[in-house]
Amino acid sequence: MAKRLLIAAAGSLMLIAHASAFAWSGGHFNAYTPRGEFSGGHAMSCGGGSCSHAGGAVGPWGRTAANTGTVTRNAPGQFSNAGTAVGPNGRSVQHDGSTSCAGGTCDHTGDMTGSNGSTASTNGSITRDGAGQYSSSGTVTGGNGNSWNHAAGTNCAGSTCDRSGTVSNSYGGSVTHSGNATRVAPGVVTTGGGATVYHGATVSTGSTAVIVGATPIYVPPPPPVVVAPVPVVVPPPAPVAVVAPAPAVLPPPPVMVPPVVVTPPPPVRVAPVVVAPPPVYVAPARVAVLVPGHWVGRVWVPAHYA
Repeated sequence: MAKRLLIAAAGSLMLIAHASAFAWSGGHFNAYTPRGEFSGGHAMSCGGGSCSHAGGAVGPWGRTAANTGTVTRNAPGQFSNAGTAVGPNGRSVQHDGSTSCAGGTCDHTGDMTGSNGSTASTNGSITRDGAGQYSSSGTVTGGNGNSWNHAAGTNCAGSTCDRSGTVSNSYGGSVTHSGNATRVAPGVVTTGGGATVYHGATVSTGSTAVIVGATPIYVPPPPPVVVAPVPVVVPPPAPVAVVAPAPAVLPPPPVMVPPVVVTPPPPVRVAPVVVAPPPVYVAPARVAVLVPGHWVGRVWVPAHYA
């Protein structure tokens, strides 16, 4: 019950995110259930299109839970939210998301990160089907890949709202739920489960101490938020994994081969062939000598020139 009430309080901020600026306001509630009494209080402040809130709840065994955050109107029908929820065991969940509304439907996406590093993502939508008629659906996906789907419908008439829905998981299991809430007096709501919730509101400034029943709840106000009329929401850059470059593989150094110098052979000098002309025999001029006839042996040689 306490969780549902905290969720309802967070959702109501979406309805006042575009209201005019106002100072700190605080409120409290008492929820009397078959399990015991739950008490809570909250404080909020709006200005410049942004609302900050801080709230807490105390269960029948004295265990407390708290939630702080901010909802910002970035543009007509465009909202962003961020905050932290702390459970009774001291564990915390960081949550952020964005909502876009148009044509009677609001779509929402968000992320959650636990103090142990676990993560989950959400997405869903709610649609106004008619006067007092609403339908919703969505999915929650855990970091391990398991998912839960939910679908529900709400019908309001007069002072009573009836709601029913189904939750199913990725293992094939499903659970149905139904209930109703009736406003019986200003600030007093009863539910079909036997719970009665009393709401009250005060307006104050500075720190707010809300006394509910016998259990005091101190709700420190969140720091004031100064937001430009139309702030530009820039998501942080995704973490970049720095991977050390692999060692460069260099090819083996080139083998320096000295250039081969080919010495050309010395020029062959061929002596010119000198062909000597054939000798010309020129007989020396002779002087003819007359040899008188004479005998050579028994042969008579007549006179002749020699």
